[in-house]
Amino acid sequence: MSVATDTGYTTPKRGSFLDALAPGGKRVFFLLCVAAVLLLFAFPVFWLILTSLRPAWGVYYVHRGLEFTLANYAEVLEQEVVVHAFINSFIIATLATVLSLAVTVTSGYMLSRFTGKLANAWFGTIYIFRTVPYITWVLPLYFVTQWWGIFDSYLGLLLPHIAVHICFFSWLMKGFFDGIDPSMESAALIDGCTRWGAFVRVALPAAMPGIAALSILCWLWTWNEFLFALILTSHNTPMITVVMAQFVSELGTEWNLMSATAAMAMVPALIVAVFGQKYVVRGLKV
Repeated sequence: MSVATDTGYTTPKRGSFLDALAPGGKRVFFLLCVAAVLLLFAFPVFWLILTSLRPAWGVYYVHRGLEFTLANYAEVLEQEVVVHAFINSFIIATLATVLSLAVTVTSGYMLSRFTGKLANAWFGTIYIFRTVPYITWVLPLYFVTQWWGIFDSYLGLLLPHIAVHICFFSWLMKGFFDGIDPSMESAALIDGCTRWGAFVRVALPAAMPGIAALSILCWLWTWNEFLFALILTSHNTPMITVVMAQFVSELGTEWNLMSATAAMAMVPALIVAVFGQKYVVRGLKV
């Protein structure tokens, strides 16, 4: 398509990259994009599962031979520390999600609906902590947990995770509440509801898709978190991400056992992601 000018010269109209492709070019381009995504994301997972099924002597020759075994999974599950780590990770991820949402939801609502010194102070506090690099929290938290006597305990892990969730996810919750028409809450206030009643009866149900999406993100983040688990825990509260790293020793790396543990650790996260995908999509559209 072209555009005529006063001089009679027509300049071609610029189109998109896809419009410039040949009739079958769009399909080829789409297939190439799918292949690239599978190569970058699906192939490492496939290789991990393949390695977990190989005997110890065959991990360096995964692409050769047909010797596969489930003994790696059995050997991993026989280790009490691994089972204990799975239980601890599930409990910590669930408790951190529930407790942080109790603060994050109200925090996002306050940032969205209120102005004043308290709201501005809370906004500034969250903003400051959010700009601090995540890794710089670790050493002070280690000394604090040692001083308070909560090192290597559930509480010592929960408090940092909740703090991170509040700082990072309050902004998302604010966006969810910004997308809700405040006139419905005003109508509830006129009908006799208190501010808290309008929040519980009107704003909270309307924000449930966003809250569901946020809870899934919180759970997955805590389940996969490694740095806090490495620094703030020891033998009493092992976490699955740290236990996987313990298969690396001075004698070498037990790739078959590490891969089997990683494959099992993916299952809960995969279940949560698959069943919660529609809530995440709906929540991000709020």
